[in-house]
Amino acid sequence: PALPAVSTTWHSNDDDVYRAPPIDRSILPTAPRAAREPNIDRSRLPKSPPYTAFLGNLPYDVTEESIKDFFRGLNISAVRLPREPTNPERLKGFGYAEFEDIDSLFQALSLNEESLGNRRIRVDVADQAQDKDRDDRCFG
Repeated sequence: PALPAVSTTWHSNDDDVYRAPPIDRSILPTAPRAAREPNIDRSRLPKSPPYTAFLGNLPYDVTEESIKDFFRGLNISAVRLPREPTNPERLKGFGYAEFEDIDSLFQALSLNEESLGNRRIRVDVADQAQDKDRDDRCFG
């Protein structure tokens, strides 16, 4: 007996085609960084001063002034920009910014990956132990 004809047009029946739901653009991370709560684990922040941020990938022509300008509006108490021992004119490309309060440090961390000069700089919590260790080497 002949098999019943099987329709091969099932896949073109528009009503059954799965359509991806439209993308909700409001949940995409397009808001400026400052408008988003920084994705920082507050437990990593120091419990007591100094509230120091490590600054990485700095342009070599950066100055303390440009760092203070970058963190404008935050309570910044000190900027340290280590220089090459063999060439004191040349910065090492990283530094530290010390803040007067934990909230300023927290806000500073939200500027991670923002541009300073022509570079996207890294802002992270300075490792306190490392920090002291470095100081001994720099000044001792």
